[in-house]
Amino acid sequence: MCPLLIPRKPGDRVKTDRRDAIKWVKALRMNDLTRVHVPDVQDEALRDLVRAWGAAKQDLRQARQRLKSFLLMHDVRYVGTANWGPAHRRWLSECVFPVPWSQLAFEEHRRAIEDRLAQCGRLETALREAALQWHWYPVVEAIQALRGVQFTVAITLIAEIGDLSRFEHSRQLMAWLGVTPSEHSSGGSRKLGGITKAGNSYARKVLIEAAWSYRFPAKVSRIIQVRHEHLPKPVVDRAWEAQLRLCGRYRKLTARGKPANVAVAGVTRELAAYVWDIARMTPVPPAA
Repeated sequence: MCPLLIPRKPGDRVKTDRRDAIKWVKALRMNDLTRVHVPDVQDEALRDLVRAWGAAKQDLRQARQRLKSFLLMHDVRYVGTANWGPAHRRWLSECVFPVPWSQLAFEEHRRAIEDRLAQCGRLETALREAALQWHWYPVVEAIQALRGVQFTVAITLIAEIGDLSRFEHSRQLMAWLGVTPSEHSSGGSRKLGGITKAGNSYARKVLIEAAWSYRFPAKVSRIIQVRHEHLPKPVVDRAWEAQLRLCGRYRKLTARGKPANVAVAGVTRELAAYVWDIARMTPVPPAA
């Protein structure tokens, strides 16, 4: 059970083992206790590796932002798309500053980015090797049939969520991820707000990033086609159905005047349902 969600009376400041036992028995009888999922040792270890990769990616973003701020302060601007591709990085290697101290600071910023890139590469390689030995790998492979859910997104979702079969309905998964709208209704009035953002922030973040890919028309790209090659036909058909529905959903919401981030939040909620459904369709071997 989750200690933070145990009902507690205001002003009750007396805590003893006997009172706790009586309170928990009453709450259990009234079905007022919230169950939590406890991962096993292997699942938790892989989740640690996933979170280390996520932290390295965050450090990389911050290092790039620091370098951008440094260049902007010195009025050094790149003509083109600063996407950190080969052309952009070659241009950075040719930048020279008149004062040696500024040049040293610039080189340290560049070195920090290269170090973070190497760290992300090492961790992603380790993730790909570890995933092959993980008993949830069939689910990781199956949900990659969905557009926007590449390997790192898929393994982050499964590492954070765990066994999706513990959710009896997709709506429970949506609520657990915090992508359902908040609500304040009373009597005949009904007022919906933004998403609740409850539950696991790591899984919600990568799922929202995946949902942004549905801004564009539905199609099976070469990368997605490669991911479909070894998957069962029902899974591939379900992923295509998801593309058609979610791309159309985004267009309908934006046509009604909804901002892009609000439309993506709606797409994210339905994408969670497709992840749950595909995971339910995929057989998983027992843990070693």
